Amino acid sequence: MEYRRFGRSGWQVSEIGYGMWGLAGWTGSDLEEVENSLNKAVELGCNFFDTAWGYGEGLSERILGDLIRRYPDKRIYAATKIPPKNRTWPSQSEFSLDEVFPADYIREYTEISLRNLGTDSIGLLQFHVWEDHWADRDEWKEMVQKLTQEGKVQRWGISVNRWEPDNSLNTIKTGLIDAVQVIYNIFDQAPEDNLFPLCRQMDIGVIARVPFDEGTLTGTLTKETTFPADDWRSTYFVPENLNSSVDHAEALKPIIPEGMTMPEMALRFILNNPDVHTTIPGMRKLNHVEANIATSDGKRLSDALANELKNHRWDRTPTEWSQ
Repeated sequence: MEYRRFGRSGWQVSEIGYGMWGLAGWTGSDLEEVENSLNKAVELGCNFFDTAWGYGEGLSERILGDLIRRYPDKRIYAATKIPPKNRTWPSQSEFSLDEVFPADYIREYTEISLRNLGTDSIGLLQFHVWEDHWADRDEWKEMVQKLTQEGKVQRWGISVNRWEPDNSLNTIKTGLIDAVQVIYNIFDQAPEDNLFPLCRQMDIGVIARVPFDEGTLTGTLTKETTFPADDWRSTYFVPENLNSSVDHAEALKPIIPEGMTMPEMALRFILNNPDVHTTIPGMRKLNHVEANIATSDGKRLSDALANELKNHRWDRTPTEWSQ
């Protein structure tokens, strides 16, 4: 496993982290298998785990807390998220801060996450949605500073809404945000335009989420793929999105190097960018853990392939199904 400095925190984090959303909202999750996968990840050098209260209403946080206690001799960085008070993902531009993150609510869910994790302090606490016009409000700033001074939170971050990387720039400039989590993959390259240069300038930790575009970049979806009604993907891969996603994935297949899989190429594209400090694929199965972590070997894509992948940028705008 290779490690990268996580912005001004100075943390040395594994460049392949662990996204824990798959414990809720996705079908096929088996708790024993998940725990075995988490254990394997730690044993292979993964030390950055990203969860949220919203993943199973605290279940994922409690599972992460159990993992931390199983490895008391390991330095595990726990990142979690405060859910929006109005329980609306993503947020909308017309939402007010008072509806989504009032100050007393920020404190309330900090305490809840601390109990779920079973720790005295949260390494990285992120706002699970965000609107940049909240940047000038003092209420959240004052509460962030209080909770930091009390030692309950070490670092703060924002998880940027899907396909809105610039909906964060003014907030980052407040100096109170230490990390940003953003969708970045072969298709979603827009963070390179404005967000990554600002993070580089201000020494902000960058977490690249959705490395496989919710499964598209595994190359396994077809236009006939369906998901159970209780699986989040059934509302995301509506025909409009599924058909286009499959077409974009198919266009990549001819350029995958011999001996490489599409998921490996997807991860290596992200790791090729030094502005990214860690990426957080969801890993519920042992073979996924082993395959994903194996890409952290210090090898980079050829210049020719890296340049070719730039041509597969796919700029999208939020819709009613792109939560």
